[in-house]
Amino acid sequence: MAYMEKREFRSKFEEMYEITDDVQEIVKNSGVKDGFIIVHCNHTTAGILVTSFWDKRGHVDFMIEMDKLVPTRNDFLHTYDTPTDAAGHIKSMLVGTSQTLIVKDGKVLLGSSQGIFFAEFDGPRDRQFYVKVVSD
Repeated sequence: MAYMEKREFRSKFEEMYEITDDVQEIVKNSGVKDGFIIVHCNHTTAGILVTSFWDKRGHVDFMIEMDKLVPTRNDFLHTYDTPTDAAGHIKSMLVGTSQTLIVKDGKVLLGSSQGIFFAEFDGPRDRQFYVKVVSD
């Protein structure tokens, strides 16, 4: 059995959004007790990651470090949109656009400080992510 839902929101410039509660709700809606999920965003300037939810300053640190790794600049060969768009494509490739996680006893199996996050590397934009739940 497989089940899928989509969630939508409006992002801001270079921010992280915790989507753990949305994902857990989708797993509950699926009725799946044991299996796995794929959390996926179909955007090329965003990513899905798992990290600590305890201190939101860590998310700011992450975005600052990503900007150090891939700074916005005007000499990208990709000039279809803005320089932040070009940098966002590279950041998305580094982070990835999906995560696969285990479902156990009807919940996503996460560590005590882990959360699921949508990282916006450009924005503001209308965004969406999908969660596919697959039963064992």
